[in-house]
Amino acid sequence: MTPKILTTLKTYDRSQFAADLIAGITVAMVALPLSLAIAIASGADPAQGLVTAIVAGFVISALGGSRVQIGGPTGAFIVVVFGVIAEHGYDGLVLATLMAGVILIAAGLFRVGNLIAFVPEAVVNGFTIGIAAIIATSQLKDLLGLQADMPAEFFGKIHAIWANQGEIVPQSLGVGLLTGGLIIVLRRLFPRWPRLIVAVAVGSAAVALLNLPVDTIAARFGALPSRLPMPRVPAMGWDRMVELLPSACVIAFLAGVESLLSAMVADRMIGSRHRTGVEVIAQGAANLASALFGGLPATGAIARTATNVRAGGRTPVAGIVHALTLLVLMIVAAPLAGYLAMPAMAALLILTAWNMAEPHKWPDYMRAPLSDRLLLLLTLVLTVLTDLTVAIGVGVALGLAIRLRRRHVDPADWHMPDR
Repeated sequence: MTPKILTTLKTYDRSQFAADLIAGITVAMVALPLSLAIAIASGADPAQGLVTAIVAGFVISALGGSRVQIGGPTGAFIVVVFGVIAEHGYDGLVLATLMAGVILIAAGLFRVGNLIAFVPEAVVNGFTIGIAAIIATSQLKDLLGLQADMPAEFFGKIHAIWANQGEIVPQSLGVGLLTGGLIIVLRRLFPRWPRLIVAVAVGSAAVALLNLPVDTIAARFGALPSRLPMPRVPAMGWDRMVELLPSACVIAFLAGVESLLSAMVADRMIGSRHRTGVEVIAQGAANLASALFGGLPATGAIARTATNVRAGGRTPVAGIVHALTLLVLMIVAAPLAGYLAMPAMAALLILTAWNMAEPHKWPDYMRAPLSDRLLLLLTLVLTVLTDLTVAIGVGVALGLAIRLRRRHVDPADWHMPDR
């Protein structure tokens, strides 16, 4: 139950610090536009995404059980965060995130994180693809420059976009296509460049220089703050906590699953082994801290963690550098972030959603057993048409039933033995 930073610092040297420093700064350049875009897509203020990346990112690296995990807001939370804010307000989200932090800390202390291995992979893949589809469709309004109100339902959104196709702003679509194209080209030609911030900056610069009729962060949300807010404890009440408990459980589940999946991916990349209990406790502490500072739910981010590894990061110091770099950027360059164009951010999130769905793995999914394919499809459909609580609950229950059936467990033996 010892954080990895205490283990790695025993043999830490100057050359490793240099590598971690470069990696941390590199990841910060990736995290900056993503944090802002994820917050906007979640129905929150963009500054709250940046606060989450700074506060939660620092805590996850300082207390976590992985050598290279990078934490912050992720696309997986967009759907649930948007729903909680819409139904309970931002204060409700803060309380749900605090509760999720407590749940995660308790899960880590009791080593419940080991049970993540029993969540069927088809369920994880199904709701991940479903979330990706919801994220992508939610960004079409900004990509196309539409001003019409969009319904929350998936197919309602598609119908509204089709009904308002005559209101599409060509300049907005052009900026989005330019940004998306640059991200793809830079990834192929210059994979080590911080392509996300470069592409978004180029698209946004085109808006400013050509004076295009395109929405920006500052125009929609006002100026970004140049310092962290003071911590604040939300109002608590028993009835309110009971009302928000399902949302808190979903947030805790997503944070636990995604962080441990990210840690396992990182283990394979660097030949290490994370400490599950410590990592789950760190995720809980990070969500507590993020909520107190007015942030969003956080977890380990697979894409940012992989970027950290490829850039040379090998200890939690890289993650701490990433958080401190974002803090410096917040203090120094907050006014510049206001010029970022909304269609550029939308293009960034649409490509992020595409990467989340991992289309290169779809052929493997199609070769899986029929029961796994049906479970994936059911979880995907429930995620898109209902909500994550229903999708995860039904998917996990059916997945465990399928696993028991494969092991030829007689239903008559499912009861607990008499003692």
